[in-house]
Amino acid sequence: MSEPARHSGLGAHRQPGRAERPAERTGRGRRAARRLAAACAAAATLFTAAPAVALTAGGDVRQASDSGASAEYPVVMTIETMTPQVAAPNGTVTITGHVTNAGKSVLKGAHAAVRKPYSGKPLQRRGDLAMVAGRGTPMERDGAELESPQYALPELGPGQSQQYTLGVAVSDLGLSESGVYELAVDAWGSTGDNSRDRPLGIARTFLPYNPGGVEAQPTKVTTLWPLTHAPVLAAQTYAENDQTVPVLRNDSLAAEFAPGGRLYELVDTGAKLPGLTWMIDPDLLDTAFAMTNKSYRVQKPGTESVGKPARDDNTVQGTGSAAATAWLEKLRAAVGKNGAQVVSLPYADPDLASIAHNGADLAGMGTALNKAATAGRLTVEGRLGIDTRSDVAWPYQGHLDQQIAGIAQQAGSSLLLVDGTSMPDPDSVPYTPTAVRPIGNGQSAVVADDTVSALFQGDLEDPQAQTRSTQRFLAETLAITHEQPQNQRGLLVMPPRELSVGTAKVLANALQQASGKWLAPVRLDELAQATPDPKANTAVPAATDYPTQTRATELPAADLSTTDGIQHDLDTLMRVLTLPQRVRGPFSAAMVRSLSTEWRTDAPAGNTYRDGVKKYLKDLTNAVQVPKKTVVTLAGNTGQLQVSVRNGLTQTVTNLKLVLTSAQPNRLRLGKEEELVLPASQSVTLRFNAEARNNGPVTVTAQLMTTGPNPQPYGDPQTFTVEVTSVTNGVLYVFAGAGVLLLLAALRFVRQRKRRGGQPHEDGDQPVDDDPAAGGAAGPTGNHGPDQDRDQDGDDGGEDRAPAQTPRDSGADGRDRTAGDEKVGP
Repeated sequence: MSEPARHSGLGAHRQPGRAERPAERTGRGRRAARRLAAACAAAATLFTAAPAVALTAGGDVRQASDSGASAEYPVVMTIETMTPQVAAPNGTVTITGHVTNAGKSVLKGAHAAVRKPYSGKPLQRRGDLAMVAGRGTPMERDGAELESPQYALPELGPGQSQQYTLGVAVSDLGLSESGVYELAVDAWGSTGDNSRDRPLGIARTFLPYNPGGVEAQPTKVTTLWPLTHAPVLAAQTYAENDQTVPVLRNDSLAAEFAPGGRLYELVDTGAKLPGLTWMIDPDLLDTAFAMTNKSYRVQKPGTESVGKPARDDNTVQGTGSAAATAWLEKLRAAVGKNGAQVVSLPYADPDLASIAHNGADLAGMGTALNKAATAGRLTVEGRLGIDTRSDVAWPYQGHLDQQIAGIAQQAGSSLLLVDGTSMPDPDSVPYTPTAVRPIGNGQSAVVADDTVSALFQGDLEDPQAQTRSTQRFLAETLAITHEQPQNQRGLLVMPPRELSVGTAKVLANALQQASGKWLAPVRLDELAQATPDPKANTAVPAATDYPTQTRATELPAADLSTTDGIQHDLDTLMRVLTLPQRVRGPFSAAMVRSLSTEWRTDAPAGNTYRDGVKKYLKDLTNAVQVPKKTVVTLAGNTGQLQVSVRNGLTQTVTNLKLVLTSAQPNRLRLGKEEELVLPASQSVTLRFNAEARNNGPVTVTAQLMTTGPNPQPYGDPQTFTVEVTSVTNGVLYVFAGAGVLLLLAALRFVRQRKRRGGQPHEDGDQPVDDDPAAGGAAGPTGNHGPDQDRDQDGDDGGEDRAPAQTPRDSGADGRDRTAGDEKVGP
């Protein structure tokens, strides 16, 4: 790259001949200007956007893509670095960037130069900053081009680009007083199809000028520093050497915790900033702590939603133990210095907006939020060893409405972090009010400045974007301080939860440039205690004003209902376990993780996580079950039905009872239910007295129920058929009626006895209780309640024969019938 060349004879006659468009804000409200400012800050403006440029290390000319520039203004200019970022008297400002020919003709005799700020006066209002940022083509109000320095450009063909460097003395810029000035760099020359010497393109930025400091009360600024990540801890644990080992759904955090990873760099960068407010998801801390176990396991890809217990065939060894250990230590040191504050988000950062809009009527949501708040505080304090604040609600992107405020209040949140677009300042307020304001119901909102926060929403990786955001931040904050110099106000800077490394470093640099000059970093607590401005907007918008695009990313009602069902099923399982702590913690946490705000940006992963939790809970619940039966034969009018209950868990189960229900109680009457205790990895067999009134099949349903107040069905019901095969005609008539029917039945019975004369029973089968070999007369033996026996093994069901009422453990043939039931798996 050649050295900058200086040209003479390029005076005021070379100023743009095009008249400036009206710059006044006639007919425009302050709110419209602020929203324009936010839009300009968030989007890459056309006048500074560079096409894709490929350069060698020395800045050689390469081909660049077309930017759609006009024939009149074919050059796209960029400002990529500016040193220093705040001008000082007698100093020099060095600017670098690129000039790109985005037109269709060759650039000839062109040069790049700095423009002297228009009128030498600072931009007085924040609306003026927005107007400058919104300009497109060169105009008179961009100032007059300085004769020196100028950078001579070689001929640039279409699509070619050239780097430039310009060093301008601050004294040559004519800055008159402390404030914010426009600083523009333009390209001047001619093209192959138009030989007229003219401005070809322009780039603009802002230059704060702070001679001797600001004679004003510095603006208090609170910056949120989020540490969040999509949940990765699974509900499953892995058994190893008589201990349980945590299981993760993936090992992505291993890289993030290591040097160069996002979470590592966020902690490293944040540790250098004074008065920072750390917004920490407690689930992330729990995950890091789990990873410090060198034996932690990671689910194999494709197994996350299966919901099966963790085993060697579906998990692998994790790799991030050392990185997680070092990261936790680094974080503990960072949050304990420089006057930092830690705010614990509710555990796993549940999505308040989704719950408020799509799940407020689900009973389990309130319980989940309350548990998340308590668990969040305890986790952060326990893992980091510091005090924390846990009554702060941070809805997704800070968007607020009345429903969200209501659900936050139910969860115990008295302070809400709100984006400025949700609660814009009224047009009648000509300055930036302090951030805190009461919103009713004992709650306060701390409202982030929408223009300032919008500067750090994207991933600021390229130098042009970094410089643009830094200079705009410095300009906006200096302008805020100058609005009412003796009225100190508070400002909230709210970056996104997924704050990137590049953006974090830009924000940190911007804060360091202004801190101690016109900004004073403070903790959230101090900002929240400020006296609210009575002119500020305190109205919480209605749900109908919630942004449509943001609402489209919410967790749908079906997903929230699934999670609510997980809570119900978990509560039912807890009632029957003798060691509920083995399950309660992992599943309660996993249920809240299913509601995480992080699923907004990765809905498929959220669905996979919810499916895995739901299926695993179902698998645990079904470990205690009535094995399937098909047909049971009752050979007589009375007898006993045997039904087994299997416990496949590794702990004893209690507080259960088995209920048998006959679909036709007028044909088959069954005994009452009874409570049971199921030892670990075993089964028991229950015997129910059965009384039949007619031959033929009867459908019976076996359902486990919890005991105690408000009994609930446990698991799925099992249905089987009872075949009644040997009920006599006499018995049929006895069961058919009473009174006269009893008399008629008795007479018929006498006649049949006389006619048979001891011949075989006319039905062909004799009730087993009439069999002398059975050792008893017809009728019950006195065992009226269900009997319970413990089984170790047996068959899988199929067709069973219900025994007559014989001795408890033996049938008429002397065989132990309790051994002929379902086998319990390990």
